[in-house]
Amino acid sequence: MITYDTDTAALDTSDLQGFFVGWPSPPSPARHLAVLRGSHLAVLARDSGTGRVVGFVNLISDGVLTAFVPWLEVLPEYHGQGIGSELVRRVLAAAEAEGLYSVDLACDPGLRPYYERLGMRPLQAMGVRNYDALRTED
Repeated sequence: MITYDTDTAALDTSDLQGFFVGWPSPPSPARHLAVLRGSHLAVLARDSGTGRVVGFVNLISDGVLTAFVPWLEVLPEYHGQGIGSELVRRVLAAAEAEGLYSVDLACDPGLRPYYERLGMRPLQAMGVRNYDALRTED
């Protein structure tokens, strides 16, 4: 069974192993942990049998009108169980996102149908990527 919570205080880097499969330059576990703790909101999915973190989504926000969902990840062995969809539903339904003008995310073109099924609409986006920043240890 999968359970969901928003408590990142007890997390440590050993809880965050196995994510970012296929990324050209995945963040270090220390950076990953810092991002989750520094987010306006992070929702974690855990396997209740093992206590293992198997997925997460995070939301960053100005707390007034806008927010952005930078990361949604589910461990490969847990794909196809609806965990990612539930994480998105939970982060969008959270009090932290309620009443905001916009909650945006950027994704690769192949993921658009996935997010459209969750009620999101395509937008144009631009960005800069500094992949070396992902590897930097604090």
